[in-house]
Amino acid sequence: MPSLDFATIGFALIIIGIVLIIAASLSGQKDTKVAVGGVIGIIPFGFGNDPQLVKIAIIISAVLAIIFIVLMIKGF
Repeated sequence: MPSLDFATIGFALIIIGIVLIIAASLSGQKDTKVAVGGVIGIIPFGFGNDPQLVKIAIIISAVLAIIFIVLMIKGF
């Protein structure tokens, strides 16, 4: 049984997110809101069409960056 690595899990989450965004935009709602966040190096970023969602995406990205830095310092 093949093991799942982080790249496979990340790719699956991206595909699931894209499918959910497409499904929401095709559902007939006029105000679909989207925000995307990420980390380049240790700098979190985010963009989208709703300021509140962008803030949430940046906060989540910053928390993930901090976790990443802590894990790197501990040698994981």
